[in-house]
Amino acid sequence: MPFVRIDVMNSATTPDQLDALGRAVRDAMVETIGIPPDDWFQVLTGHDGTTSTLRYDDYFGIPRDDGIVLIAITMRAGRTSEQKQALYRRTAELAQEYAGTEPRNVFITVTENHSIDWSLGHGLAQYVAPPEGDAS
Repeated sequence: MPFVRIDVMNSATTPDQLDALGRAVRDAMVETIGIPPDDWFQVLTGHDGTTSTLRYDDYFGIPRDDGIVLIAITMRAGRTSEQKQALYRRTAELAQEYAGTEPRNVFITVTENHSIDWSLGHGLAQYVAPPEGDAS
């Protein structure tokens, strides 16, 4: 059950492109790390460069511009390095295919946590068993 944040510059991205980026990340997760297609929790944010903005540079010799897409994925631990690398690669491919985003502008970070770190509604930790004696 990944939770995804996607941040872009409004001046470089239309609402349709922002939606396409969300689909690209979801489809890449389905293909590479086995996420169910209906497991779709995302926050898509455009920054106008005035009241909110993105900061970036050419770290690692990668020339970025206002087409940058910052993707933060939080998910339960357990994927291999190979699966994560496939996720990064496929996300960049689909971002280019769906939204026209240059792969050099796709910046992804993954943060992992544990089953107890999730509540999917009703104030419950659905991924873990209820404590002994809890009737819920």
